[in-house]
Amino acid sequence: MEKRTVSRDGTRIAYTRSGRGPTVVLVSGALSTGGTMAPLAAALADRFDVTGYDRRGRGESGDTAPYAVEREVEDLAALIDALGGEVSLFGVSSGGALALRAAASGLPVRRVAVYEVPYAMDDATARAGAEYRERLTEALGQGRHGDAVELFLRLAGLGEEMIQGARRSPMWAGMESVAPSLAYDDAVMGDNRVPRSEIVSIACPLLALAGGASDRWWHEAARAIADAAPDGSYRIVEGQTHMVEPGVLAPVLTEFFTR
Repeated sequence: MEKRTVSRDGTRIAYTRSGRGPTVVLVSGALSTGGTMAPLAAALADRFDVTGYDRRGRGESGDTAPYAVEREVEDLAALIDALGGEVSLFGVSSGGALALRAAASGLPVRRVAVYEVPYAMDDATARAGAEYRERLTEALGQGRHGDAVELFLRLAGLGEEMIQGARRSPMWAGMESVAPSLAYDDAVMGDNRVPRSEIVSIACPLLALAGGASDRWWHEAARAIADAAPDGSYRIVEGQTHMVEPGVLAPVLTEFFTR
C-alpha cells in the first residue's frame, strides 16, 4: 500500500512498505522510481521491514524548486522519521551517492550499503562527466527530454543501436517523464570523484559492493569508498554486472544488515 510523508520544504514523498523486521530503505538511481526497487524489496521482505520510495521529481512524489541535494537528504530525513526513527540504507548507482550523503549528514542510519556508485577513478572519466553535465543542462533547459535521456544512456555505455531501440520501446515515455531528475542525480554525484571528506564522517558500518562481471573501475570505486570510511568494507558480488540480480544481492545485504 502506497503511503506519503512530507519533506521539510513541503514536497510530498510517496513510499511503499513491506515485510517485518529491522527497517531498510532502498534508494534508487537515475531514471528509476521506487517501483524499480520492488523486486529487491520482495527478496528482502522475509527478514526486513523494507521501504522503497519515489525520489522527488519521480513517480508519485512531488517536486519543489529550486532543487538542491540537501532537499533530497531532507526527504530521507522525513521518510526515516515516518518509519520510526532509525534505518539501514541501501543505494544503487547514483542512489548510492545519495545514501552516502545522507549517512554522512548525521541522519539516524544504522548501516549503509551501496552498489556500484559511478565515481570517476581517472581524469578522463571525470572530464567526460563534466561534459555530460554541460550538455544535459542545455538539453533540459531547451525541453529536449528525449535528448537528455540519450545523453545519460550514452554516458552509461549503451551503444547507438541499443539507444535507438530504447527510443522505440514502450519504456521510453516513462524515461522521458523523469528526465528532469537526471540533473538531480548529476548534482548528487558532485564533482564525480569519491567524496572522501564526507565519507570519513559516516559513523555507522558501511559496505561498498561491485559486480564481479563489471569493469575493473567499478571495483576500484567501491574499494575507494570503503577505504574512506572509518568502518568500511568492500565486497565483490560474483557474476554480477551493474544490473545486479535481486536474488543474488539480497543474501549479501541480509548478511550485512543483520551482522
